[in-house]
Amino acid sequence: MFKSENMRFLSSFKPVLMLVMLFWASVSYAVDDLCDPGSGKVARAMFTTTIDNREPRDRVLILENNTNQLYFFSDLRHLQGQTVTHRWEYEGRVVTEKKFQVKGARWRVYSKHKIDNKMLGRWTVVVTDQKGCPLKAVIFQYVQAGQGGAAIIKLR
Repeated sequence: MFKSENMRFLSSFKPVLMLVMLFWASVSYAVDDLCDPGSGKVARAMFTTTIDNREPRDRVLILENNTNQLYFFSDLRHLQGQTVTHRWEYEGRVVTEKKFQVKGARWRVYSKHKIDNKMLGRWTVVVTDQKGCPLKAVIFQYVQAGQGGAAIIKLR
């Protein structure tokens, strides 16, 4: 008797379990489809103090707040025909977005941002595709001048 009651109880959940399985399969398919960049990628991405001939001159890891302007450079590959965004964030909050139309298989773009010298802490730029899916994220620290120093790597 105990076994047949359990079977009846479990069989009453069959429709619910079927719906849950179908829902899970459709959600995982939709997420995979939504954020599939195909062959597109970000080959290089960095913060820099200067752009020269469409190339960064240095790579900023830590910046002192006596500098209040910074560029973000990205070298995009196989994203032609798409709109790519540089999303500037301060401590996890979006500050600004700059959109670019990618017109070639290799496309170099940069955005510039003026930074309030009181906004010390973690800054991030997230490069997203036209669906809003992240392709790359890069972080730098903005610190008080004279209290630890900048970390800037010269590239040329």
